[in-house]
Amino acid sequence: MTPLEIIASALGITSVWLTVRQNPLCWPIGLLMVLLYAWFFFDARLYSAVLLHGVFAAMQLYGWWQWRQGVDDSGRRPVSTASRNEVLIGLGVALLLGLALGLAMARLTEAVYPWPDALLTAFSLLAQLWMALKRWQCWLLWIVVDVLYVGFFTLQEYWLTAGLYGVFTTLAVLGLREWRASRTAPA
Repeated sequence: MTPLEIIASALGITSVWLTVRQNPLCWPIGLLMVLLYAWFFFDARLYSAVLLHGVFAAMQLYGWWQWRQGVDDSGRRPVSTASRNEVLIGLGVALLLGLALGLAMARLTEAVYPWPDALLTAFSLLAQLWMALKRWQCWLLWIVVDVLYVGFFTLQEYWLTAGLYGVFTTLAVLGLREWRASRTAPA
């Protein structure tokens, strides 16, 4: 356990808790967290996770911008429901992206666990996109991804990060409950 991992974990919990509460400060705090975790994963040679966190950095900026668009009377962008097509296409694209990234990481790098790392990366990107668009289904996907990440990081004995993803799972359950209660009609 390194100071970098401790700080990134604390920022991650704060960011996700703020996201559950629909507080736009989740985005700048999340940006700092993903940059620190990119550094951590680079040192761990989990290159798909490094790429994921690089893209997450851009997604933090996108989400911050998105949440400032289309706000309602409360000053917030409303939570919405992804259409069936959006869900099916999103899951299909994430699967294809994960398989392509896994193949590239397996053949072109010395990445540790290239296939699960790549697939978790691809589905995390989809969940993050849905979060930026305030689709309540993001939390369902986050629950699945976070549970899988707990196992993935436990396997590598990254105990604090595994614990962090356990906390993320709990927060995702809370997010699902809160966002579903405040959702609007399908997009």
